[in-house]
Amino acid sequence: MKELDELRELIKNKADLTAMVAPSFPIMFEYPLIVAQLKAVGFKHVVEVAAGADKTNQAVLAALKSDPKARFITSPCPSIVRMVRTKFPQLVPFLAFAADSPMVATARLVIEKFPGSRPIFLGPCNAKTLEAREDYPELNILSVPYRDLEILFKELGGGQVKVSKEDQFELACKKTRLYPMSGGLAQSSEVKNILSDDEIEVVSGWQNDEVALKKFLTDTKVRLLDILFCNGGCVSGPGINSSLTLDQRREKVIDFWHQKEGWQRSVARVFTP
Repeated sequence: MKELDELRELIKNKADLTAMVAPSFPIMFEYPLIVAQLKAVGFKHVVEVAAGADKTNQAVLAALKSDPKARFITSPCPSIVRMVRTKFPQLVPFLAFAADSPMVATARLVIEKFPGSRPIFLGPCNAKTLEAREDYPELNILSVPYRDLEILFKELGGGQVKVSKEDQFELACKKTRLYPMSGGLAQSSEVKNILSDDEIEVVSGWQNDEVALKKFLTDTKVRLLDILFCNGGCVSGPGINSSLTLDQRREKVIDFWHQKEGWQRSVARVFTP
């Protein structure tokens, strides 16, 4: 709740804020309504973290292409990074830090496009706070989980929010909207165009992760370990408040991925009754 208190204070002081919305948001919120909601409570800009994920993918592909023998463990998941640091320190050199995580890559885009605006990451992961504060303090990212955003909407809501043509992500990327699902990076980066199936391993769930990391030490055939801490990927993150099953959550993300560009005029309350 510390981060929520900080966000409350920033909004109260009318700070210039840019919301960076992680691609798991369709599990709890609707688009483009969420853009209108965020602007209604005080955000000046709203962007899609999928835009940063595209930068992540480009960097991963470049690293793999630059050295045909290089092997990488994907690093967008801060819980995995910390698991490697504490339980498998010998694997730290394999973490793909040359590729910024989608959150970090998006923050860099925000700082470039909206000078002076504070990047606020909104997503499913509690550990993103550690990544923001400990690993990239110079970017001044504030990470707030979706369950806290829901609280904020209820606190600051009460009126009617109309969705207009202007309520769109100012930075967006459709092809990386599957990122929060297990294997999202491998799928959206088209890494299979340069690696064979047996050179890629996709895994999620902390118990499975430990097995996969131990295997990575000995199975040198695997060049890319696409790994996420939560079961099924970020769609199961603890920052999400939802009774939906894992399959239903995936469907929400896939449905938004399939959604055509455009806008729908609608009226809804800022909060969920």
